[in-house]
Amino acid sequence: MSFLEVSGLQVQEDGHTVLHDISFAQGEYEKLVIAGETGSGKSTLLQAIAGLVQPSAGQITFEGKRVIGPHDKLVPGHEGIAYLSQHYDLPQFLRVEQVLRYANTLQGDEAETLYEVCRISHLKQRKTNQLSGGERQRIALARLLSTWPDLLLLDEPYSNLDKGHKELLKEVIHDITERLAITCILISHDPHDTLSWADRILIIEGGRLVQQGTPEQVYRHPADSYTAGLFGNFNLIPADLTSEFAARLGIDSQGRDLLVRPEHFKFVIDPSGALTGTVQKVMFFGGFYDVQVQLTGISVTVRTQAIPAATGEKVYLRVEREHVSFV
Repeated sequence: MSFLEVSGLQVQEDGHTVLHDISFAQGEYEKLVIAGETGSGKSTLLQAIAGLVQPSAGQITFEGKRVIGPHDKLVPGHEGIAYLSQHYDLPQFLRVEQVLRYANTLQGDEAETLYEVCRISHLKQRKTNQLSGGERQRIALARLLSTWPDLLLLDEPYSNLDKGHKELLKEVIHDITERLAITCILISHDPHDTLSWADRILIIEGGRLVQQGTPEQVYRHPADSYTAGLFGNFNLIPADLTSEFAARLGIDSQGRDLLVRPEHFKFVIDPSGALTGTVQKVMFFGGFYDVQVQLTGISVTVRTQAIPAATGEKVYLRVEREHVSFV
């Protein structure tokens, strides 16, 4: 029995299908990320798992019990599942300790551990209207976690946070999963927030599940250019230009487009077996350079630690077979 199982889930809103036949399972303590463009259905999926959105077909099972939608339950939600939306709210003009006391079901040391994990112990005497956005979010999170759920659903928790509060929240979420042993599902647009954290990533496009896998799998071998674009820059070589690339790699492109990440192209000195190009532009980004190289019929971007040549000079490129995806 899976910790969480979603089977054939479909959701309709205002006559439109928002989610199409979504199926996946999550193991206990598995860190799951849902990724996709704005409007792809990520938040709707999270809310359906929380029991806050009514499925039109399919079923969600959590710890062996079916999650009931709001049409079939007087008070929406499911025991053991906590959902933090992008639009969390706190009572105004109360001290933080009052807000937490009203919600808290924990005893002594457990409560203090929770406040320590959420980095809010020093805020308890402050009033809610005196808090920054990041502080308010961590208070809302602590209030939600005071029920000690088994599954925590986080909807775009890093949005609208400055770098300092964002890094602090990453530490909080790490401790929630490791110290409190609470399983999490997280939505985020930023690959820097997801690739290093997730055990598995689900890709949603237009309400459909288009790929799932480990962070390495979805980054290095995306199913399509949509998935590739969610996790960083890439070069897409159209099918009619892939024959030279495929021949040098000793593989058959089968008429498909070829996808290569900028860092997977390598500048080499030996022209044998390499692609020949000309440097068009060099852009400095602090820890690396992005170099635009004109090849036969197409321009590609190469990420490198050192400038290989000046603008207008000839260069040679290679890419390893395992770093190529056909889409």
